[in-house]
Amino acid sequence: MDYRIEKDTIGEIQVPADKYWGAQTQRSKQNFPIGNEKMPTEIIKAFAILKKSAAHANMELGLLDEKKAEAINFAAEQIISGEISEHFPLVVWQTGSGTQSNMNVNEVIAYVGNKWLSEQKSELTLHPNDDVNKSQSSNDTYPTAMHIASVMKLEDTVLPAIKTLKDTFRSKMETYKDIVKIGRTHLQDATPLTLGQEISGWHRMLEKSEAMIKESVQHIKELAIGGTAVGTGLNAHPEFSERVCAAINTYTGKNFVSAPNKFHALTSHDETVYAHGALKGLAADMMKIANDVRWLASGPRCGIGEITIPANEPGSSIMPGKVNPTQSEAVTMVVAQVMGNDATIGFAASQGNFELNVFKPVIAYNFLQSCQILSDSILSFDERCAKGIEPNLEQIDKNLKDSLMLVTALNPHIGYENAAKIAKKAFKDNATLKETAVELGLLTEEEFDQYVNPKEMTYPK
Repeated sequence: MDYRIEKDTIGEIQVPADKYWGAQTQRSKQNFPIGNEKMPTEIIKAFAILKKSAAHANMELGLLDEKKAEAINFAAEQIISGEISEHFPLVVWQTGSGTQSNMNVNEVIAYVGNKWLSEQKSELTLHPNDDVNKSQSSNDTYPTAMHIASVMKLEDTVLPAIKTLKDTFRSKMETYKDIVKIGRTHLQDATPLTLGQEISGWHRMLEKSEAMIKESVQHIKELAIGGTAVGTGLNAHPEFSERVCAAINTYTGKNFVSAPNKFHALTSHDETVYAHGALKGLAADMMKIANDVRWLASGPRCGIGEITIPANEPGSSIMPGKVNPTQSEAVTMVVAQVMGNDATIGFAASQGNFELNVFKPVIAYNFLQSCQILSDSILSFDERCAKGIEPNLEQIDKNLKDSLMLVTALNPHIGYENAAKIAKKAFKDNATLKETAVELGLLTEEEFDQYVNPKEMTYPK
């Protein structure tokens, strides 16, 4: 392999000749051979958005040559497009401020920008610290990149996924609004409801999660940029932060704002904990929905079997013809991972010491992973399971007629204790509620039919 020599304040180091990074990236690559978890591409792209916005702000303020700002913009656009993603090799498990990833971006932008300047016949050169990182510190750029990436992931990936499944459930709850089935509480028979009503509960869960995520996003839109090293803004122009936020908003279409207290923005990640709590709420709801679906579809002959779901693949390597609720299983495993991510994020965010939290990369990695796998699993569940949910009318009717809890409708007419007598005797004798009520002399057949109407029980007056 061919190498070139790069320098930093530590000294000289060999860098692969075909790579765009510099000395500090190379040192990190060598000093942290830990795991396979790379810095998320969302963070790298958010850094590029930040760097081009910072260059624009510095140029407006007269602190950066216009040609240099153009070069930074050119290089940043290549990062955002994914054209040069191979030049960002660093792992999550590095310095807790994300300094090496900040420098990785600075070095790559300087390298690509200098090639562009050379092609433009310019004698100017970009320095990764003095130009690309001008008015910045890793301590304010990394949390800014975290927030940019998190907002874009929540608004552009998570919320659309929720809407997709929500729309499917809205359609199903309307289609099945008149199918009366038995309800279940404590995994035991309960009073009737319609299949549409049952699905409406799932729909409302997604509505609530959607609303809570939207609310939590507003807190993440506060950016730390401008705080520099400890929050004082040393080496940054007083207008720098506001101008950078304006440039970021122009590029992303979002409404980021400068954090009003940079000391908080550097050392606290409470807004990320809060937003991930909303994601955890969504995960909890998805666990419930996935479990409901696989229970209701259990069987096909020896389970509940009130709905059918698509048969996507063979379910067993030994049992021919077996089909399993694999989409539900995938969702529930994702939920387990998100719950674990929440614990990691909560602990990591509690570890701010004095002016800086140094658990930033692991917070960002887990947050973005939760966003991605939740969204992916919701869309997969929607396409390969929820859209194909169909009622098994024969089984629904059988279970409804077999249930003893229809007796609840008799409470206002013969009292709770007499109704309980009917239910217990019917269960013991393996008889119907009507037969038992007549046998006990508590009701006539006509009275029973008048009082026990499952459909009317779903919309009580």
